[in-house]
Amino acid sequence: MTIDRHTLALISIVGSSLDVLGALYLAYDLLGGEHGPLRILTRGVTYGALFGGGYGLALGPVFGLASGVAHGITLAWEFSRASRGRPKSGFWFDAAMSAIRGGGFALGAAYLYGGTFGAAFGALSTVGQALAYRAGIRPTIDYHPAARPRFTKLHFFAVLNRTVGYTVAGYISALVGHERANALSVGLKTGLVIGVVTAIAIPFTPFVEWGADRVPEKRMGVFGVGLILIGFALQSVQYWLVFLDVSIR
Repeated sequence: MTIDRHTLALISIVGSSLDVLGALYLAYDLLGGEHGPLRILTRGVTYGALFGGGYGLALGPVFGLASGVAHGITLAWEFSRASRGRPKSGFWFDAAMSAIRGGGFALGAAYLYGGTFGAAFGALSTVGQALAYRAGIRPTIDYHPAARPRFTKLHFFAVLNRTVGYTVAGYISALVGHERANALSVGLKTGLVIGVVTAIAIPFTPFVEWGADRVPEKRMGVFGVGLILIGFALQSVQYWLVFLDVSIR
């Protein structure tokens, strides 16, 4: 039996990430995060893992890590504002959130298709998201925390808009990046991946929001311990392979 070293490294990275996520949930329990700053951190890590994991599975770990960090930072801040009933954000706030997420996409896309493609894709992503904000399409659209998944017509149109928009952005970026022969396939792949991941993630956002503010602290701590144990198990895979004399290439 032989296992690829990149696969082994990815398993260890996932394990480490789960350790971090579990530690945050455990800290939520110990430090009383219901009314503290760990509420924002919990949102950030959860949304980062949700979107980064989805993008990573489809487009590779580098794209997943870059976009996951960007989504975690921005979504944590935006949903935290919504949970406190803050007024609708202004243009510069929306532009900053769009630019951070666009930067994450740019880094991931540059790794896959080159710097020119990444720069174009990041710029188009930033502009497109900023325009969508002005049209009322934003992550907190139809904000309604709930103890179960929820998907509305507004969410459907938001996913459709995102899918079409990123398909066009991927196509244009491929042309700019001198990938004319594969421009259509790259555009379709990019748009569909981002659209599908968004469609899968959106139904869980009401539950994440409900949990961040309402789940008992003890339960959050138990969940955190469980994630740490899973992370530890994944990190130990590399040592078990050595112990069992499994070949690594």
